[in-house]
Amino acid sequence: PYIEDRQRVKDIVGSTKFIEVYVSTPIEECEKRDVKGLYAKARSGEIKDFTGISAPYEFPLNPDITIDTSDVTIEKAVQAVITFVNSKLNLEDE
Repeated sequence: PYIEDRQRVKDIVGSTKFIEVYVSTPIEECEKRDVKGLYAKARSGEIKDFTGISAPYEFPLNPDITIDTSDVTIEKAVQAVITFVNSKLNLEDE
């Protein structure tokens, strides 16, 4: 959830091999989809350090690709990531 951690991974693997995918979904939508009730448990204090509730989430400053899952289906989201990765791989081969 932290920018610093994502940057550390990018430094380790290299910027040409690192792809930052930001799955942008409003927390309200995450809570609606939560079949296990984890968000409710986090809000009640039963789960500590829950990202977005009792622990921070630092939004990516410049992600390679952003997908708003409140606007697209899972299939379309997956296809967008695959298309992006394939285009990046093809560019590197040239």
